[in-house]
Amino acid sequence: MTGATAHHDVTPRHGTAQQQTRPHAAARPARWAADAVAMMREGARVRLDYSAQSLWRVDRVIEEIRREGAPFDAVRETLRGLGAYAGEVIARHTDAEWWASGGEYWIRTPDGRLWAPIEEAGRCYGGHGSLRLLCRDALG
Repeated sequence: MTGATAHHDVTPRHGTAQQQTRPHAAARPARWAADAVAMMREGARVRLDYSAQSLWRVDRVIEEIRREGAPFDAVRETLRGLGAYAGEVIARHTDAEWWASGGEYWIRTPDGRLWAPIEEAGRCYGGHGSLRLLCRDALG
């Protein structure tokens, strides 16, 4: 299974409690995504519009950061924001929802699959992933 198509066929535990916390689970990733949009607009002069096509630009930006050789720890928050942005793209186009457990965040699409766009951003930085392909697969 490639990183771009990785998803988890897992149902999070604590169904009722989890349903009550879904809006809370989305708060942080939505903020990280908004921060990434602002950072890209102000710092890189790249406009992100929450479209699936915009993830081409995000993949290219991550590739550029990787080529510059920045240590992972130095770009961890940027990657988190770009991964959260990809998750928000999926959420906005599929009625998917953010799920959180133990500090990890996933997008759960209406078909029940869980996707890890924040993890995928890290794989992109390592040269082994694509937020664009993850989104394409999640959008089906």
